[in-house]
Amino acid sequence: MTNNTSLFRGVRSSKFRHVYGSPSKREELYDNIPITRNAHDSNFCAANPKFVAIVTEVAGGGAFVVLPINKTGRLDLNTSKVTGHRGPVLDVKWNPFNDNIIASCSDDCTVKLWYIPDSGLSCNLNEWLIELSGHRRRVGHIEWHPTAENVIASSGFDYMVMLWDAGTGQILNTIDCHPDIVHSLTFNRDGTRLATTCKDKKIRSIDPRSGLVVSEGICHEGSRSCKVIYLDNERLLTTGFSTYSDRQIAIWNHTDLSEPLHRVNIDSSSGILFPYYDYDTRMVYLAGKGDGNIRYYEIVDESPYIHFLNQFISGCPQKGFGMMVKRGCSVSRCEIMRFYKLHTTRNVCEPISMIVPRKSDQYQHDLYPDTAAPVPALSAQEWFNGISKPPVLMSMKTGVSVKTHKPQAFVSNEATRNDTNYRMKFAFLSKETVPDYRPLDMLPEIEKIQKTQVNQNTRFQQIQQKLSNSLVGKFTNMTDGDEECNNMKENSNYSDNLKNEYQVGVYIKYLFEE
Repeated sequence: MTNNTSLFRGVRSSKFRHVYGSPSKREELYDNIPITRNAHDSNFCAANPKFVAIVTEVAGGGAFVVLPINKTGRLDLNTSKVTGHRGPVLDVKWNPFNDNIIASCSDDCTVKLWYIPDSGLSCNLNEWLIELSGHRRRVGHIEWHPTAENVIASSGFDYMVMLWDAGTGQILNTIDCHPDIVHSLTFNRDGTRLATTCKDKKIRSIDPRSGLVVSEGICHEGSRSCKVIYLDNERLLTTGFSTYSDRQIAIWNHTDLSEPLHRVNIDSSSGILFPYYDYDTRMVYLAGKGDGNIRYYEIVDESPYIHFLNQFISGCPQKGFGMMVKRGCSVSRCEIMRFYKLHTTRNVCEPISMIVPRKSDQYQHDLYPDTAAPVPALSAQEWFNGISKPPVLMSMKTGVSVKTHKPQAFVSNEATRNDTNYRMKFAFLSKETVPDYRPLDMLPEIEKIQKTQVNQNTRFQQIQQKLSNSLVGKFTNMTDGDEECNNMKENSNYSDNLKNEYQVGVYIKYLFEE
């Protein structure tokens, strides 16, 4: 008889097993937004703690709307938009180090950067900060560097991947190793590697500074679009299709892309799966175009490297997703991720919060490790010259950056970002502490002497000091027998008893009137 108890492995322990998706109420939706009907495989949405940007449908060109994060409800038809592109906008991404700057790419073969004021747009914006022109065909995808300031990568339908210094508008490097259209691109955690998926079914790990392909291999056998994200500095996750059109996910080591570490079949749907990864919780979220659900998995270091947790199910299919950065999540609700879902059948953008159920309303340290701060670790030129640094981290509890040479205060959400009292409360964390080695019994006497010295510097004491100096000067030129000398001595004794500035002024006038 077989011992069945030996085959039972038990339930894997995970603090994210009961994570659930919380849809928004009707008044929390962004309604009446003319969402683009473009069929490009992009998210069409981007969010940060200040704004949410959504690509819209306009006649005669490309545009996207930028809304303050708290401006929910029904959108006015005449709402101001960013209308500087001459063709449809295909992708938008917020600058990770400046919440007011957004990059967009378009059918007009350009990448443009825009500045959005804190109050939002008051009129249509058609003046860009800088235009990056170099692609010969339309630009499909853009990606900001995670640690270097003003470095952005773009991929076009000319099979080129270009790295730009957005501060100067110059091309840092052009990567020409793809024989077909690039479907996606992503940087690893410190930005030393760039991974791409291509229409030739291959995945490539590239050195972005030199443009050399470090490793490559067949990603998924299906002919439809594949997507890739970095899980850390070494491992990759891809989504794609099998030969029989089953949707798949696979885990790879970027040093050897000949075979995946693990491959899993998901289902037989036809929508392209988009992966979203949270470095802090090590959770992967999968959302397919045309699907109504969001699957989420946990990444581990041992085989099989990925474990299914649960899924958020909705009856409304999605056209795209925007992912909020971790510093924009609400720690009071135990919110570990927030998505902005673009509905397919309605002109609605719906926030969806992923929440860990906890009874206590206190800060949960295990859910919020130090996350990426909006501070670059190095400049664009330093990175291109070969310097590599990990991201600057910040605390989600205090909002103060850590592991940086110049401490600065940062906040974890929009509510505390505008709270002056919150900043003053934690201002001491960024100040250097000077130890005081003086004996405790001497401190009262020392403080009294210091206060006396400070009082000596007041305007009244300065006037008295000048007055006494003038009297001393006159005494030195007189003899004790002179009548004037005797009068001056008497007056000098009187001057020691002056009580206020008015008496000093009258006394000066009396002495020097004639």
